[in-house]
Amino acid sequence: MFGFGARSSAKTLTPTQVRQMGDTVTLVDVREDGEWASGHIAGAIHIPLGRLRDEMDRIPSGKPVVFYCHAGGRSSQAINIAMAAGQPHDTHMGGGISAWRAQGFPSAS
Repeated sequence: MFGFGARSSAKTLTPTQVRQMGDTVTLVDVREDGEWASGHIAGAIHIPLGRLRDEMDRIPSGKPVVFYCHAGGRSSQAINIAMAAGQPHDTHMGGGISAWRAQGFPSAS
């Protein structure tokens, strides 16, 4: 099983690992509105990074959270924002949606 909630360090999952987890995790897309509109992972919640601090309450509780962005940089920042707000969200998808698409996984629009 993948570890979640430890505050010591951020965790990076591959797109394959994220896909295998299915609906056992909450995906949070932290890209901008135009990026979201160009395609996203089905079932993800959209909260642009710049609004994350103010909209953290939109992330449902009860499941581990995995942040993602275009390539992994903003999702790493999202972890820092969440943890600074006292949330246990310490995991992101490395390579972002670019890596997801490179694996041939589907996107919603």
